[in-house]
Amino acid sequence: MRLGCWLRFRVLGHWRLDRWSLRLARTWGGCGGPMAETLLTGVEAAGGLRCLAQENGEAGGDARGERLLERPEPAGPGVEQALGVGEQGSASASGPGKRKKRRGATGERVVPPPKKRRAGVSFGDEHFAETSYYFEGGLRKVRPYFFDFRTYCKGRWVGHSLLHVFSTEFRAQTLAYYEAAARAGRLHLNEEPVRDLSIVLKDNDFLRNTVHRHEPPVTAEPIHLLAENEDVVVVDKPSSIPVHPCGRFRHNTVIFILGKEHQLKELHPLHRLDRLTSGVLMFAKTAEVSEKIHEHVRDRQLEKEYVCRVEGEFPIEEVTCKEPILVVSYKVGVCRVDPQGKPCETVFQRLSYNGHSSVVQCRPLTGRTHQIRVHLQFLGHPILNDPIYNSVAWGPSRGQGGHIPKTDEELLRDLVAEHQSKQSLDVLNLCERDLSPGLTDSMAPSSELSKDSLEKLATTAQKMDGVVEAAPWDLDTTAAETDVINQETDPLCAECRLVRQDPLPQDLVMFLHALRYKGPGFEYCSPMPAWAHDDWQEN
Repeated sequence: MRLGCWLRFRVLGHWRLDRWSLRLARTWGGCGGPMAETLLTGVEAAGGLRCLAQENGEAGGDARGERLLERPEPAGPGVEQALGVGEQGSASASGPGKRKKRRGATGERVVPPPKKRRAGVSFGDEHFAETSYYFEGGLRKVRPYFFDFRTYCKGRWVGHSLLHVFSTEFRAQTLAYYEAAARAGRLHLNEEPVRDLSIVLKDNDFLRNTVHRHEPPVTAEPIHLLAENEDVVVVDKPSSIPVHPCGRFRHNTVIFILGKEHQLKELHPLHRLDRLTSGVLMFAKTAEVSEKIHEHVRDRQLEKEYVCRVEGEFPIEEVTCKEPILVVSYKVGVCRVDPQGKPCETVFQRLSYNGHSSVVQCRPLTGRTHQIRVHLQFLGHPILNDPIYNSVAWGPSRGQGGHIPKTDEELLRDLVAEHQSKQSLDVLNLCERDLSPGLTDSMAPSSELSKDSLEKLATTAQKMDGVVEAAPWDLDTTAAETDVINQETDPLCAECRLVRQDPLPQDLVMFLHALRYKGPGFEYCSPMPAWAHDDWQEN
């Protein structure tokens, strides 16, 4: 009976973890490094982020593909019993019904049991202390920092070597880089340094990779608190700041800024806004409040109102658009009107017209990704400075009426090439390392180094990290060796070798703003943005 319960726990546990991994983690080899970052855990996963793109008309659904889940360190004793390992007993256990802990055959690698998740734990002081902000040229910037990506072995990796996994799934870096990272002590398997990438992975293997992270800048505009009580926190989110960690963003997110600068921690996002969308954003302070408001979402008791500035003279009468929307690419984050898409509905009402552009009120009655932006593009009045849906990549008509004289592959290629030339791939939640010949024909000059150079830099990284006392080979003096104490640089980091031009603050603003969020017993509004005033004129 006890063994049967344990087996059921194991089966159900793996099913849950696989679903969480698809929702909360990101593939290795993203811009931050070759392993996945945990976004939220426990109650945060179950409640705080339950409001997905379909619950919010302009929710920025994750377009980076699946992610991997971290199971954090145990909170205290009793971990093995909580996981069902107690049914097997420990090495020193004795007595009826107890079994000795399984040990592998001679020479077989034994994997320790998985560690217990700490339910309800969000971001805390140890996370906020990873790095610091500084402000320059109207931008909020994050100082580069070292970060551990963590994940348990996925089922499809079992029986394959690390070398095979890196070469087939995580090709953001070259194999020479991963070999250099292992020599530098940056890769760990079950908290033991990985020295040989030919090691074969087993179920429950725990992988950790230390990487050097560079975050894109965001606007220096502060996050204003609109309301706060014992249940919720409501803010006016500036454009360009993501709600929570995703892609290359971690500290430059609303969640981290509120925690670090306003001491507002353990927050549960109740809905999401696109990174470039500004306006009303609500957080619950407890899981109970989060669940209550999500019940209102499921019962369609919430009303959302946006305001935007669009090209041309929008019709003065109310316009309702019911065109279905299809996701072209989850990775790039692009949608279009298509008969095969999901049904949706948006109601538009013009508020003003200045002779060149119109201010339009938008009420999404459904919640598809980029719904407002795609419907406005279809109507021939795209948002004035929308970097995706008001692009020449869509063709001469820019998608009006659903007319796109390109295949989806050609459209994605042209969009990526346009933003690559502008050094604005972050708009597409991409970076250079995400690109492949299938996405663009004109690659930027590579910052990758030869295998010999990486070997030399690996030794420099060892010195920086204090992994070894002496280098295993002689090296010529490099500039990186003279800066081993500076944690803002890393000899193995390709991003450290790139020179990127900062965006202008005005380039980080898109003219779409969440003006009002209303539900049973509450209604929160934000001030009208400057670009929505009647007397505003384009530069």
